Amino acid sequence: MRVFVTGASGWIGSAVVPELISAGHQVVGLARSDSSAAALDKAGAEVLRGSLDDPGLLRDAAAEADGVIHLAFKHDLAFSGGFGAAAEADRHAIEAFGEALAGSGRPLVIASGVLGLAPGRTATEEDGQPSPGTDTESAGVPAGVPAGVPATGPASRLANAHATLALADRDVRASVLRLPPTVHGDGDHGFLAAIVATARAKGVSGYVGDGAQRWPAVHRDDAARLFRLALENAPAGSTLHAIADEGVPIRAVAEVIGRHLGLPVESVAPADAAAHFTWLADLLALDSPATGERTRALLDWRPSRPGLLDDLGQGHYFAAPAG
Repeated sequence: MRVFVTGASGWIGSAVVPELISAGHQVVGLARSDSSAAALDKAGAEVLRGSLDDPGLLRDAAAEADGVIHLAFKHDLAFSGGFGAAAEADRHAIEAFGEALAGSGRPLVIASGVLGLAPGRTATEEDGQPSPGTDTESAGVPAGVPAGVPATGPASRLANAHATLALADRDVRASVLRLPPTVHGDGDHGFLAAIVATARAKGVSGYVGDGAQRWPAVHRDDAARLFRLALENAPAGSTLHAIADEGVPIRAVAEVIGRHLGLPVESVAPADAAAHFTWLADLLALDSPATGERTRALLDWRPSRPGLLDDLGQGHYFAAPAG
């Protein structure tokens, strides 16, 4: 296939691109900077300069492709208080892809998330689905949004996932691949790296309350393989979970970090979490395990890379202070 990939030079995209190429696919990667273009060229992908702010470009690129994997999201905008604007840009991109692929039966795979889908219990692929009769193209809060999730935050991205699934009715082989908060591996600068950086800065490896909150996780290479399998074989309207570890206790993460950094491992009272962890506090307080059993059975996906604690224990997260 000729596959158009957004976010192709990002943390996950930079693993998806070689996964696709090694399987015999031709990749066209979206690049908004010279450094991204150079990385894609080095990886063997064709480079298309542009950004999510150009729906016409996205529409044309999708029309010329045999399938699309949409990984790009304006995380810098989202984490600086502009989640709604980032989600709106994501929605416009999905609409452009839908227009280009409608009536073709070609695949569209988008990335989404599992954190907060079913707080306190193990989320499955069936959670967070639109209710029958829901207007998935409306800008309101979609059915299935977990209680307490703000409409301007993850709920708005969930609405985009619903809109993607609705494209199955327009003969697009659309699927949504939900990722855990921790897609780990050597080179990760995401949540796990931020937790390590906080421990360094505070001189203590902390966790909120009793630390029993659970996070699901997956290695980047296993996630990349699942994106390829979804592109090749996922049925239209599929919701997939890239889950290897179903629920790793945050306290266990803190213990590995403390051991590697030589720091005490201590509880942080919920009332003090915001001061200690800043923007990470609410996320670390979430008990949000998830399973991907249906996904494994559907696509014969078998994670083979190290789990979160084993990967963290290899030491690459502690090689140098986080930037």
